[in-house]
Amino acid sequence: MTRHSPVKPWSCILFDLDGTITDSAPGIIGRLSRTLEAMGRPIPAPTELLAFVGPPILDGFRDVADMNEEEAKEALGVYRALAASEGPADDSVVYPGMLGLIRALHAAAVPLALATSKGESQAIRIIEHLGVTECFTVICGSSEDETRSAKKDVVEETLRRLREQSIDLSNLVMVGDRSHDIEGAAHHGVPAIMVEWGYGSPAEASGAIAIVHSVDQLREKLL
Repeated sequence: MTRHSPVKPWSCILFDLDGTITDSAPGIIGRLSRTLEAMGRPIPAPTELLAFVGPPILDGFRDVADMNEEEAKEALGVYRALAASEGPADDSVVYPGMLGLIRALHAAAVPLALATSKGESQAIRIIEHLGVTECFTVICGSSEDETRSAKKDVVEETLRRLREQSIDLSNLVMVGDRSHDIEGAAHHGVPAIMVEWGYGSPAEASGAIAIVHSVDQLREKLL
């Protein structure tokens, strides 16, 4: 891929979902607590459960809840059943100004793609619930079997789908809130902007081309 200098105007913008567009932590933490209870596991404090938010949930069951592969997959099934039964509302609390920015970018004819580690079917329901489906050329998330869940793999599939639609990929940028967003994008030569209102810590911003503290600052970087 031929890259230009990482500055606007961007040929296409990739967005993370959890912690970037939506504050989904309360919904995720609630489902995690019920999942761990169903699995007969102790329920960590909410601050510890925040470590699940952003990276693939399966990784959280393995790394945070210390489950083996079989247990983690069973827990993922329980978690996804809860998510499917509850619908998208609990994961659709939007950070103020983000939907307006997405609509403004779409109106400016900037191609947008969603690249999230959340399950793709759930991500589609959330974007539909928010009423901005038409703003995204591609909505890509983790696969149901979790063979695609790491952010670098999600970004790879997002780029493949964008190429299929002949979207210009010469000057891309990723917008996210965690280190895995920055690293997953960098794996494909895509620079990243980190938003501070999400779930990442300042230490996770290493490698980002910019850190923004407000949606207004992000708008200046993107439009």
